[in-house]
Amino acid sequence: MSGSRPLIYSDLRRWGVIEANTLDLFPLLPEASLDCVVTDPPYGIDFGGMSWDGKQMREIAGSRGSGMSKNEAFEFFSYAWAADALRALKPGGHLISFCAPRTVHRLTTAIEEAGFEIRDQLLWMYSSGMPKSRRMEGGRGTALKPAYEPIVLARKKPDGTISRNLELHGTGAMNTEAAAIPEITPSGTVWRWPANVAYSHSPDCKSLACAPDCPKTVMDGASPAAPLSRIFHSTKASRKEREAGLEHLPRREVRIMKLSGPLKPRANVHQTVKPVALMRWLVRLVCPPGGLVFDPFAGSGSTGIAALLEGRQFIGIEKDPEYVVISEARIKHWGTPGTENVA
Repeated sequence: MSGSRPLIYSDLRRWGVIEANTLDLFPLLPEASLDCVVTDPPYGIDFGGMSWDGKQMREIAGSRGSGMSKNEAFEFFSYAWAADALRALKPGGHLISFCAPRTVHRLTTAIEEAGFEIRDQLLWMYSSGMPKSRRMEGGRGTALKPAYEPIVLARKKPDGTISRNLELHGTGAMNTEAAAIPEITPSGTVWRWPANVAYSHSPDCKSLACAPDCPKTVMDGASPAAPLSRIFHSTKASRKEREAGLEHLPRREVRIMKLSGPLKPRANVHQTVKPVALMRWLVRLVCPPGGLVFDPFAGSGSTGIAALLEGRQFIGIEKDPEYVVISEARIKHWGTPGTENVA
């Protein structure tokens, strides 16, 4: 932070997004001050050739970084921020972190080595991933089409029993009833215990019918006796959802998650915007009502939007100034009454 105060974009009564490097600012947060951490950090896969997802991780490791493999540097980076999360979380506080399938083992190890209990791994399934593969002669390729992202669920060790921890800190258990999944049956709606799988509809799904490649269609067809409504589902972030509240910002022609095709002018240029509904479900699951949600890699603000819509408080850190402006505008927009159903 070079000795200067970071810029903060906020409604200080409910939320704030701070422009800073997480590894600089995270250690300054008060100990045991956060109810949960919900984040979508770098995955360590050299995403889009971005230095922050590869080269900079080796630089963070300093002199040791030059001898590290890409995966070792990612684990070092992940351990650094996870250790800060452990210190800043209240006893029993939960950590939720997205990752890529091929690096989630490194993230899980880093989180565990930092001192967390690994509680579960959730799967977020979708159908619109693009294969990052070479097309080779003879019908060969080098990678599969991605159709899910793993989500690590971890917890800081509670202070005594869970009941005592809940009494002292309000953390330690998940809000399973609040995050229950409705299932429509002939006798009425039944609320099912939340599962460790979630999915997003295909972008081609319509209100009355799903596309053939939608996860719901594929899994319902395989097991019609077990309706997929027992699993949480949301629509993938639409362009309308991504851009809501950014009407006043300039637009740039960028390609979002596509290898070819025309460039489209966008105000939200973040490449991996998570669905608001999915983030709301995760926040609702692990954060006590009225609690404080923290995202050390705030991106374009989806976690902050979710926190406000769920009646929680939010603090985020984001080092890219362009994303900070986008995040601030989106959270301000979604935090205004009457905008919940904009997408």
